[in-house]
Amino acid sequence: MVADDADTQELIASARGGDAAARQQLLTRYRQRLCRMVAVRLDRRLAARLDASDVVQDALLDAAQQLSTYLREPPLPFYPWLRRLAWEHLVKLHQHHLTARKRSATREQHVVFGLSDDSVQELARCLAGPDTSPSNHLLRAELQERVRDALARLPEGEREVLVLRYLEQLPISEVAAVLGISEGAVKMRRLRALERMCGLLGIHPGEERP
Repeated sequence: MVADDADTQELIASARGGDAAARQQLLTRYRQRLCRMVAVRLDRRLAARLDASDVVQDALLDAAQQLSTYLREPPLPFYPWLRRLAWEHLVKLHQHHLTARKRSATREQHVVFGLSDDSVQELARCLAGPDTSPSNHLLRAELQERVRDALARLPEGEREVLVLRYLEQLPISEVAAVLGISEGAVKMRRLRALERMCGLLGIHPGEERP
C-alpha cells in the first residue's frame, strides 16, 4: 500500500489518539484536491446545476461518519480513500440526473464520464504541448472534439490513467493506489495510453509532468 505523506500520517496518528482538531484537519486538508477531481469529472450537462464543492461537502460528511472505522484499519492511503467517497457520490449524481431519467448520454459521453470541455481542452494541451495548441477558436473546438472521440476509443484502464495523471494531477503512487495496481503497471499503462491517444490524434505527446 502506498504511504500517506508525513503530515497526513502525523494527523492520522493524532486522530487515533483522540485529537479532535487532527480529525477535523484530516477532513479539510484535501478539499481543494477533491473539488478538482469532481470538477474534472462533472458532466457538462450537470455543471450548470451542480457545484463541485457541494459534492465534496457531502463526501466529507460521509468521511466524518466513517473516520473512526478508517482509523482502526485503513483500507487505502487517506486521500485515495476520500477520493473514493467523492467518486461514489459523483456516480450516484450522474445516475440520478442522467442515466436514470433517460438514455440521454451517447455511448461516447458515457464512456468518458462526461468530461467537461475545459477538462478535455486541458488534456489536449497536456498531450500536444502548449506550443502546438491551435490559437483559432474553431480549431481549438475541433481538437477538443477529436480528443473526446479519441478518449472514447481507449480501453477504460488506459483512459483512467490519463485522466488521473494529467487532469486530477495525481502522482504515480496515488494513481496506483486508486487503481489498485503497482506503480510500474501505472507507468506502462500510461505509456501505452499516450502512444495510442497520440496516434489517434496524429500528434506528438507533451512532456511528462514531474
